[in-house]
Amino acid sequence: MSNAYAPTKLSIETLSKLKMSSKPMQITDEIFRAFLNCETKAYLKSSGDVGFQSEFTEWDRNRLNIFKQKCLTKLSSYFIENQCYVGVLSPQIIDNSKYHLLFDCLLQTDDFQSHIHALERSTNFTKKNHNPFIPILFVPNEKITKLDKFQLSFNAYVLYSVSGKIPQFGKIIYSSELKIAKVDLIQLMAKTQNIINKIIKQQENPVLPQLILNKHCTTCEFQIRCHQLAIEKDELTLLSRFTEKERKRYHDKGIFTVTQLSYTFRARRRPKHLATKPEKYSHALKALAIREHKIYIAGTPEINIKANPVFLDVEGIPDQDFYYLIGLRYKSGDSYIQHSLWANEKSDEKMIWTSTLEILSKINNFQIMHYGSYETIFLKRMSERYADELYSSFVNKLINESINILSVIYSHLYFPTYSNGLKELARYLGFQWSDDGASGLNTLIWRSQWELTKNLNFKHKLVTYNVEDCIALEKITFMVIQLCQKQPTDETNLTTTNIVYTSSLKRESPYRFGTNKFVISDYEFINRAAYWDYQRDKIFVRSNKQLKSATKKANNSNAKSNLINKIVECPSPTCCSKCKTQKIFKHQRMTKIVYDLKIGHSYIKKWNIEYRFDRYKCCECGATFSIQEKPWSNNKYGWDLISFLIYQNIELRLSQHAVVNNLNQLFGFNFGMSLFSHQKTKVAQIYKNTYEEILKKIITGKLIHADETRVSIEGKTAYVWVFTNMEEVAYIYKETREGDFLQELLNNFNGVLVSDFYTAYDSINCRQQKCLIHLIRDMNDDLIKNPFNEELKEMIQGFAILLKPIIETIDRFGLKVVYLKKHKVFIERFYKKLSKCNYKSEIVIKLKKRLEKNKDKLFTFIDYDGIPWNNNNAEHAIKAFAFLRNVIGGKSSKNGINEYLILYSICQTCKYKGISFLVFLRSGEKDIGTFIHKHAKRRK
Repeated sequence: MSNAYAPTKLSIETLSKLKMSSKPMQITDEIFRAFLNCETKAYLKSSGDVGFQSEFTEWDRNRLNIFKQKCLTKLSSYFIENQCYVGVLSPQIIDNSKYHLLFDCLLQTDDFQSHIHALERSTNFTKKNHNPFIPILFVPNEKITKLDKFQLSFNAYVLYSVSGKIPQFGKIIYSSELKIAKVDLIQLMAKTQNIINKIIKQQENPVLPQLILNKHCTTCEFQIRCHQLAIEKDELTLLSRFTEKERKRYHDKGIFTVTQLSYTFRARRRPKHLATKPEKYSHALKALAIREHKIYIAGTPEINIKANPVFLDVEGIPDQDFYYLIGLRYKSGDSYIQHSLWANEKSDEKMIWTSTLEILSKINNFQIMHYGSYETIFLKRMSERYADELYSSFVNKLINESINILSVIYSHLYFPTYSNGLKELARYLGFQWSDDGASGLNTLIWRSQWELTKNLNFKHKLVTYNVEDCIALEKITFMVIQLCQKQPTDETNLTTTNIVYTSSLKRESPYRFGTNKFVISDYEFINRAAYWDYQRDKIFVRSNKQLKSATKKANNSNAKSNLINKIVECPSPTCCSKCKTQKIFKHQRMTKIVYDLKIGHSYIKKWNIEYRFDRYKCCECGATFSIQEKPWSNNKYGWDLISFLIYQNIELRLSQHAVVNNLNQLFGFNFGMSLFSHQKTKVAQIYKNTYEEILKKIITGKLIHADETRVSIEGKTAYVWVFTNMEEVAYIYKETREGDFLQELLNNFNGVLVSDFYTAYDSINCRQQKCLIHLIRDMNDDLIKNPFNEELKEMIQGFAILLKPIIETIDRFGLKVVYLKKHKVFIERFYKKLSKCNYKSEIVIKLKKRLEKNKDKLFTFIDYDGIPWNNNNAEHAIKAFAFLRNVIGGKSSKNGINEYLILYSICQTCKYKGISFLVFLRSGEKDIGTFIHKHAKRRK
């Protein structure tokens, strides 16, 4: 007999309160057990519906009857005939001490009915409050489950309802060996009462429960009905592995069907730090595959087959932990060899395992292929159960090198099937079993019937089923190999149009600029206080001397213009450049014209410099040469002209065509349109190190504003990212909006990152401040769309009341912790109040979750000096690039946009530091900091 359960703290008085009021509908043990398996099944049985009685249902019922008879025969042998009773029980019979064993009894009240397998009178009964009878449940399985214990508890509860006395414990007789398990009933009966209350509530409100398909469906008589209904309604429960928690989460979002779920899939690039970790399974991608009837491939699936594959499929009786049929299939030459190793009894299990090892040992260079964890467990149990020193290393290698095909499919290959079951996938690929009803449940029936009758037809069915499973596994394996190698063949009935790689999918991310009209007036004030010029000129200058100086310089900047021409006579050489003799003579008169501009404080003029020099010839060696040190560069255009060219295009945002036309018309040049592109490439290369130094300063600083925007490159959508602090700006080009590069770029950043709510930033390991302006704009848009939602208006108004005093403090004192920390208590009160609110509107629930999710990122600026509460600094830089983007016009190449971004980053950095971009270019200096230092000395 097994050990009894630990004593419970529930008292007899507590259980005496469990008795319930009369209900018009009787709860039977059949309804109770049905409810434990499925609420829909309990509802249908209570309504009197009769489902399809499958072969398994009939077999299971017969098996129970045979086992009951076996148990009753054994129990009755302990008592004389007149001490046993069979029939309907009444209080008088229960109280009659004459009966010691009650068989197959019907026990009922107005509320309950239960067919109790047996009641045995206790021989050492002492307590008055306890029932003298022990309820007994017969279970024909080798193991007992929680459902069995609850069924025994229900029987005890009905017995308590009839007699008014609680059974102290119960017994479950199970296994072919008629083992007995003692079960403490007190705590179980309390839980049983809760289940009964749920059944009563269901019967009082006769509404069909939410349809949920589960593991019990395979043995349920209502399986066909429920599955057809789920198909008609396209229920999410059709998808396997969908938990109740996940289903509820999607229902809260208004997603109730597989088709709706399919539209939620968004392809994302996998971050580098997760590259070595398994892919996460996506229900949305599975739904998309079903909707499009295509195979979707996520990530990079790999299957490492190094040897001749041997396909393994095992049949067993899980309840008995007994494996009776091992199927092996492998290719030898041009033909296939199939082995089906059969065990008549449990004692033959070792024999078929040894035979399996002998067969495998004769196959050269093989590798086991199987489907699912059942065969994995089989291999490990056999190696432990029948350890053999002769085969120990062989078995370990066999297990370690075996491949579970399902593990390759999981989270990588999404077939248009509701599950990844072997039969469902094989049928999708065109394979059919010879017996349409072939299933794992049927194998239990066939094996049981073979054991009873020894009819070879049942053995033949089992062997055929096992062979066909091996063939199906082979078909799926080769399909998976082809998909991993990206080589679908005609044999699979699939073409490349049936296969989609998620890496080829792009997300749409619309971005808009514009003035927002706020419903709540307080947000209008908050939004005005976030404008870039307003904050820079009124708030940041109070705590940043460099910004104060930069603002002053920017306001006092003047334009510079004028132009002149010049002729320069170059000095003659004194000796031969090759042999150094002085015996040289003039060979040819040469000129070099450099086209340039002369830029003064109040003028800009055309400035063509003509350099005149002679070519000489040596009398000794015959070499020809000119001046050794040329006063001009290799370029035929002067540096001031090139600087002015770049300045007009980058800072003034004139098109290349307009820049060249201006030079030609205003100064009389005759330049072609290729002038700008050539010079832009050269200048970008010169200032590449300057750009990298700007980016380095941003990353090593204490504050980064980040944002991104779209750009068209050769007709394709790409993205430009901006990273800025209060003094530097750097633009980076990327082909997609995926933020996987952020991990590497900001790996050593230790400051505060200010950004919008794009999820790519969440993976950065640093303190973050989310832009509150983005948040209140979204709130305002929601309120405009839902003007009559009082819950939404109340929540948004509450957030405005919280935020407005904080902005007023910033407006008065700047971004200083000493003045802002007083608002922390109000933030905590807001969130405490928010957590207690139970909203009904879906949009308000979503907003509440958003506020709670970002709680630690909405008010980071209160803990640090100089950290802004919005991302307008990055938005300002993005808007500046948007003007340049209009000039570029989508015709730039990848190299061209990178050159633009190098120069534009330097231009915006100069603007942030309060210096002239044109003056910096003309100076020839490569470091902005050095340039500022030199000019500061000159002014002194």
